[in-house]
Amino acid sequence: MAKVLVTGGLGFIGSHTVVELQEKGFEVVILDDLSNSSIDVLAGITAITGKAPLFEKLDLKEKSKVESFFEKHQDIVGVIHFAASKAVGESVEKPLLYYENNINTLVYVLKSILQLPTQNIIFSSSCTVYGQADQMPITESAPIKMAESPYGNTKQIGEEIIKDTCKVNTNLNAIALRYFNPIGAHKSAKIGELPIGVPQNLVPFITQTAAGLRQELSVFGNDYPTSDGTCVRDYIHVVDLAKAHAVALERLLGQNNTTNYETFNVGTGTGSTVLEVIQSFEKVSGKQLNYKFAPKREGDVIQAYADTTKANTDLGWKAESNLDEALLSAWKWEKHLRNI
Repeated sequence: MAKVLVTGGLGFIGSHTVVELQEKGFEVVILDDLSNSSIDVLAGITAITGKAPLFEKLDLKEKSKVESFFEKHQDIVGVIHFAASKAVGESVEKPLLYYENNINTLVYVLKSILQLPTQNIIFSSSCTVYGQADQMPITESAPIKMAESPYGNTKQIGEEIIKDTCKVNTNLNAIALRYFNPIGAHKSAKIGELPIGVPQNLVPFITQTAAGLRQELSVFGNDYPTSDGTCVRDYIHVVDLAKAHAVALERLLGQNNTTNYETFNVGTGTGSTVLEVIQSFEKVSGKQLNYKFAPKREGDVIQAYADTTKANTDLGWKAESNLDEALLSAWKWEKHLRNI
């Protein structure tokens, strides 16, 4: 069994990816500092797959600990690097926290990967690298514009660091997956999105409002130049996104990549407004949501949805679930959490 390291593997996307990897027969090691995740997720992964992944609590900002971990695990054949701070709004308020946590940790991980006999990395990137794109849908060749937030900038810089490293290290193979907006939960409702404190993302705020944890949902901005005045995003089921990581890893292990640094958009190819998401949730859950319009947030782009042609054809991956299915799974997960 090939050994794969998943950093941030107890987080939302990480945990679902660990499930997909284990179900494909990989031996998975998880590193997570539990700063934005829960150790309880480990039990959920184990319950779904029937196997407990190896887990080590480790802060990737501690360079010496990263080095000693990799020295112990020289048989790792691939690293999927999720570990990062990820809230756009928080990054605007705390830029240095984001630069330290998202950039330093990537550098330490990359330096250690270069000491391994087999050097493969899948990087958790984001559609935020495009900023406010000129054309929809967004292709991988769209210009990388000035970032709208420090979070987006860390993803741009992260890609540049990996690309520069690949240029001079021909044994290193990398794929940057540019996610659009992951939502939903595993069909078992044993793992899902688990925000600590007030959710920064739309869907957990929706489900918490429906469950009675939040009084009302704020919709940030209603005068954008879109069909109903609210922002447009490409919402992808987290399980579809997790499967993209497994496919990308198999691409590298099978040496099917065309260059040693590749990028792929991972989305559905369909844009939905915030109000459309609310309406879809109300339909699948049978719940009426209490929401109000609020001022626009700094760092938010007007619209972003993917052209997924490259991922569909070159990577051989395609999103399978629609918005209704993703939102229903998110609601089942919320109900499981709240025993309702």
